[in-house]
Amino acid sequence: MDATPISALVLTVVFSAIALYFLYFVIRAGVRDGILQADKKRSGQDATDPSRRADF
Repeated sequence: MDATPISALVLTVVFSAIALYFLYFVIRAGVRDGILQADKKRSGQDATDPSRRADF
């Protein structure tokens, strides 16, 4: 079977979509882990610590 320009384009789009779908889940897991790590770090600090007070 010859690779026509249309089939080559479709194949490129399909592989790009698969790669971006995988990348979406990698970034989503990283953000989730970062939020959990920040929550854990925040809960370990004293709430009255001057560096934790907000000015607004």
